[in-house]
Amino acid sequence: MTANTNLVSTQWLEDHLSSPDLVVVDASWYLPAQNRDGKAEYAAGHIPGAVHLDIDEVSDHANPLPHMLPDPHAFAQHMSALGIGDGMRVVVYDGLGMFAAPRVWWMLRSFGVRDVAVLDGGAPKWRAEGRPWTDEPTRRRPATFTPRFDHGAVASREDIARMLETGSHQVVDARAADRFRGDAPEPRPGLKAGHMPGARNVPWTELVTSGGLKSPEEIRAVFEGAGVDLRKPIATTCGSGVSAAILTLALNTAGVNTKSLYDGSWAEWGGRDDCPVATGPA
Repeated sequence: MTANTNLVSTQWLEDHLSSPDLVVVDASWYLPAQNRDGKAEYAAGHIPGAVHLDIDEVSDHANPLPHMLPDPHAFAQHMSALGIGDGMRVVVYDGLGMFAAPRVWWMLRSFGVRDVAVLDGGAPKWRAEGRPWTDEPTRRRPATFTPRFDHGAVASREDIARMLETGSHQVVDARAADRFRGDAPEPRPGLKAGHMPGARNVPWTELVTSGGLKSPEEIRAVFEGAGVDLRKPIATTCGSGVSAAILTLALNTAGVNTKSLYDGSWAEWGGRDDCPVATGPA
């Protein structure tokens, strides 16, 4: 596992579970419609030694938008309490295989963690292969975490508006196609239906197969098929900044160096009267 490795296999993780510098993070988190509880599932069973990170807890509680990044000091406190410290390697997984783990991957990268990867296939693949599983609580010693915040990793509403106006970046939306077109209502009340004028649509589900990412060649084909020029800068967005990270992870895994993610996403843009909205296909 190196600074350029975004994914690790289940075999790799089992082989390295006892490494003293490795921290495994269970990032299981679900949308309300999925009727699942990440915390409860972690308590019922997890990969041995894993700690649980809830993106709603590790967030900016002063911001009314959902699970926005906390400030560097608050993030460092959370990581310290979880036993994640400087120089450690981190592997993140979730209960769906490839859903919330990329968000935590992106969060850690945004605060300067170099060696962080997602477990390809996540808990479903791990358990299907009969690998170790336990309900024993994990207790790690607090660690020293020094945040090194990458401001370029986080796009604000003003950044996105400027990108769309100037064409400096392509904005790619991870929401389902019917939501992007405005044919389906938004799950969060009070939000307009549709998309940002000029945005492209790559539903995150088109990048995932059997709970893991598709191959780099398939990923590139999906983006190019949606009209995305992989030679130009890209910013990702979605409903609330979670599935956008799947796009960011997929792009980086396919060799496309992008990091800018709109943290407020449609939860912010779709709720403001001063943000233009388009409907129909891109």
